[in-house]
Amino acid sequence: MFHSKSIISSGLALIVLLISTAVLAEIDNSASQKPSSEASAKNLSSVQFKNVANTGSDSVDETKLRIGPGDPLAGKSKAELCFGCHGEDGNSIDPQFPKLAGQYGIYIAKQVRNYQASIRTHQIMSSIAASVSDEDLADISAYFASQPMMKGASPSSNQIGKKLFENDDLSRMMVRCNSCHGASGKGQNPRNPVFPVIGGQHKDYLLRQLLSFRKGDRNNSPGGVMNITVHRLSDAELEALAEYVSGL
Repeated sequence: MFHSKSIISSGLALIVLLISTAVLAEIDNSASQKPSSEASAKNLSSVQFKNVANTGSDSVDETKLRIGPGDPLAGKSKAELCFGCHGEDGNSIDPQFPKLAGQYGIYIAKQVRNYQASIRTHQIMSSIAASVSDEDLADISAYFASQPMMKGASPSSNQIGKKLFENDDLSRMMVRCNSCHGASGKGQNPRNPVFPVIGGQHKDYLLRQLLSFRKGDRNNSPGGVMNITVHRLSDAELEALAEYVSGL
């Protein structure tokens, strides 16, 4: 019995690894598109990013990896239109708008490109995304990524959410959340921006996205892993998970 569970658990982990590897290669390509300036290119070229992702060298500046190919200094002025919803430091006050502080720059840019392509839809974001150039997007994403990372107001004692976050559910073929998003929900490491920072995000926003993934209204996670993972979770479990993660 133990051997069977070990095989299943290893299989689930392998699926996540394969998805992560495939999408990381795709993100590498998008990261190389139009750095905002020569300085930005020096900040982190696509070649540097690929080398870091492949070698795992500890000598590389992880801050630059988190920021991505854009210029955060130029991004601050370009991001002024975003401040009304997401906050000047990337910590939105209104829980319907996600926090962006310390989020991976490449992940932020990917989401905006998904709005541009109508893969994701939102009345405000779809309109704003349509007017953003690749250069400006790289800079704006770099600015928010350079901010101190989002964090929860207080740790949650929700045991249901904690269990879902920290443990595989082999009976339902579900991988634990921290296998992709890191032990504290702050991401695995800046060398892998495929899966976003979620620890400390607004509970209401997290719950809305989880419900959207479950219903299939949102389908832009790597390999559809989010749709698969939350498919069998109840409303109560999703709320418990959102509550727990928001406090990290």
